[in-house]
Parts: sequence; structure tokens; C-alpha cells
Amino acid sequence: MQQSNTYTLLFTAIVTIILGFMLSLAATSLKERQELNITIDIKKNILRSLGFSESDDEPWTQNNIQDIFERNIKSFVVDSGGSKVPGVSVDNIVQTDQYPVYCSHISEGVIDGYAIPISGKGLWSTLYGYIALEADGITVKGITFYKHGETPGLGGEVEKEWFTSNFVGKRIVDNNGKLVSIEIIKGEVDELSPEAYHQVDGISGATMTSKGLNAFLKTDLEKYEPFFQRIRKERTN
Repeated sequence: MQQSNTYTLLFTAIVTIILGFMLSLAATSLKERQELNITIDIKKNILRSLGFSESDDEPWTQNNIQDIFERNIKSFVVDSGGSKVPGVSVDNIVQTDQYPVYCSHISEGVIDGYAIPISGKGLWSTLYGYIALEADGITVKGITFYKHGETPGLGGEVEKEWFTSNFVGKRIVDNNGKLVSIEIIKGEVDELSPEAYHQVDGISGATMTSKGLNAFLKTDLEKYEPFFQRIRKERTN
């Protein structure tokens, strides 16, 4: 009887160790794959915000996204004064007053647009995405959201093309060059209104999500405003 108990305990211990090792190995493997998927999804959203889209000739597989990103996107870091920070990449930012910028190029030295990360509270969750401006530093080129927990069919509509396409062509500054951001309003935009240039149609039933988006979008644009002011000044000189 004693031998039977010892055998049972030993067998149980061995099985537990083996299963624990296999679970640990699987968790590590899945973690690496999950991190890669997150990285690819972020790059895909940066590309989309800058006007890139997949085609039949060039479908967006993981490898293609990596390749398209490396061929077309360059990145750098700016400080709170709008100056580029030498020696710091977007992957190793440690200071809270340093911000990543991703730009697309038509050709060497000719920039087509700038994408910056945006994030903030909606109704139920933190929303993460990217907004891109044209080379003028004024006009919205695109906006995407890649992570959120808002209600499907309501606040969750922020990720849908019908909503994000409304931002394209809108301007973030007024005629005096003052930052006004983009405002999601309740209902549809009155195109005859003098404020229509920076307003987009709201999402029915998602007032709180829209208010949250309005707030954090302006906050994030304010962080980058010194940089975009430099861009605008350089283009007028």
C-alpha cells in the first residue's frame, strides 16, 4: 500500500512538471506571436492613416506590411518644443516630453504626410489610434483606431470607415493659425457653417465616446503643435 501511494505521488509530480513545462513553453511561444501581431497591427494602422491601402496586387500579409512600412515610412522623435531629438528612436523613448512621429515619403526628401499616436478615454475604455496630417501640417490625411473596448454598434463605430473617412480633408487650425483640433458634433455637420472645416458627423448613441475622443484628440495635437508650427513656417518661407 505504501509503494502504491509513493508511485501515485511520484507519477502525479512527474506529470505536473511535464504539463507545467509544456504550458510555460506554449505561453512563451504565444506571447511572442501576440507581440508580433500587435506590432504588425500598429504598423498597418500607421500605413492606413497615411493613406496606404491593400490591393489585389499587394495584399497585406504580415511580410508585406513589414516591407511596405520599411520602404515608405520613416520615424523620428520630437520634444515638447517641436525639435527633433537626435539619438532617440521611436522604440526607446523614455522621457514623457518626447513624442514619436511617422512620416511617409513620395521620394527621398519629399514628405507626403505625418502620423502621430493618439489615445484617451472613451466611455468604457481607452482608445488607441493614429491621426495623420498632410505635409502642410494642417489638413487631416487620415485617422485609424486599432484598440478599444467601446460598445459595438455605438462607440465601437469609431473604427469603421464611414466614421474615419469624415476626418479626411478637415483642418486642425483656424484661419489665424490657431489650433482648434477636430470636433465630433452631435448629428450631421452643417456644411454651410463657418465651423464645418474642423467638424465631423457624430455617432448616434455614442455621445460620451465622442466627447472623450474630442478631448484626447485635442490634448494629443497640442503636444505636437510646436512641431507642426515649425512645419507650417518652413513651408511658407
